[in-house]
Amino acid sequence: MGSYIPSTREERLDMLHSIGMHSFDELYADIPESLRLKDGLSLPVGLSEMEVARKMEEISEKNTRFSHIFRGAGSYQHYIPAIVKQVTSKEEFVTAYTPYQAEISQGLLQSIFEYQTMICELTGMDVSNASVYDGATAAAEAAAMCRDRKRGTVCVSASVDPKTLSVIRTYCFGSGAPLVILPEKDGLTDLESWNAMDTSSIACLIIQTPNYHGLIEDGAAIANAVHNSGAKLIASCNPIALGLLETPGEFDADVAVGEGQPLGLPIGFGGPYLGFMASTKDMMRKLPGRIVGQTTDVDGKRAYVLTLQAREQHIRREKASSNICSNEALCAMTAAVYLSAMGSAGLEKVAASCMANARYLLDELTALGFTRKYTGEFFHEFVTTCPCDAAVLSEKLAAHGYLSGLVTGQSEMLWCTTEMNTKSEIDSLIAVIKEVLA
Repeated sequence: MGSYIPSTREERLDMLHSIGMHSFDELYADIPESLRLKDGLSLPVGLSEMEVARKMEEISEKNTRFSHIFRGAGSYQHYIPAIVKQVTSKEEFVTAYTPYQAEISQGLLQSIFEYQTMICELTGMDVSNASVYDGATAAAEAAAMCRDRKRGTVCVSASVDPKTLSVIRTYCFGSGAPLVILPEKDGLTDLESWNAMDTSSIACLIIQTPNYHGLIEDGAAIANAVHNSGAKLIASCNPIALGLLETPGEFDADVAVGEGQPLGLPIGFGGPYLGFMASTKDMMRKLPGRIVGQTTDVDGKRAYVLTLQAREQHIRREKASSNICSNEALCAMTAAVYLSAMGSAGLEKVAASCMANARYLLDELTALGFTRKYTGEFFHEFVTTCPCDAAVLSEKLAAHGYLSGLVTGQSEMLWCTTEMNTKSEIDSLIAVIKEVLA
């Protein structure tokens, strides 16, 4: 794929003549006259490069860009090494789609294979697909792959991100699958409620750890209870947190999913993102989307192919559990380059910095009269009860250039820090909050 090069009038005429036509009117002869434009498009006069740049800058100034971000709730500001954009901006990689005639696209297939390998290493699972649209879609797709004729009910913990729950609810509605919400207790999945339920028809339980409140779930205890009931466990994870915390593979989850945005993708007004999915070997043939495998060609050289395609909807459409037939190839490659650049040690340092900054922010807020709503262990997000109206505080911080924590109640706020939030930045936030409270 090369840069776009416009064609000349002579070249366009040559192309018309090569297909036996002499004009564009002849090319579009099948379109009724009443639908054709006679006088051209009503477009403004063209501008110079300098004028266009100035116009775009004027439009961009309508956006509010915060210099200081203390909000997460599913989308996180992390540092992205320069090499990530340098590699992924190469034209041969700029696509959001798995290639057709796949085996001639060895470079792109290898990049997807490397991505899958890293996701397996990150999650502790056996096999990964080539990514789906976002983390919420990944969770909904995982629920679909766990259902069967005997067990068709999907159960979701109330501590899962509401946006993810909304997508799961839509999927369940479309397929006619019953959906049950498992209550939370003190901000965590309530295992007592699970043990008291009739779980005979439940296919899976979906948890999130760290969950929407920022708390770390007891994955091993939940997995044990779920498996004793004959159901599958789907764990939605923050990939940065996996640099420190127990992986889904280690606490015996059946499927691991999550939002891959923290892995080198900018916040970007909500997208494009990617959803990662990985599972145990037993669940491999139910994974949706594409899987790239490594093999050898006729000469014995290493080669990459789209593998296990008999499980996909374009082979056995009537038996497919998923309509996903694409993957976020460029976003997945971005994640792979980010993970390659950071390495396991770098990812661990980022995760440790996120945790340390969150605890420092919590200590400083506590000194101002804020209190934690939940007492459980947390990664880099936590909910506080504010000593004032949370919405008013958020507005006043915004006026000073700070994007506060997410307002979740009249006096509640979900705060977040990453490695980007330095001690001095947190101190300046606390100083502004002191002014507001005063």
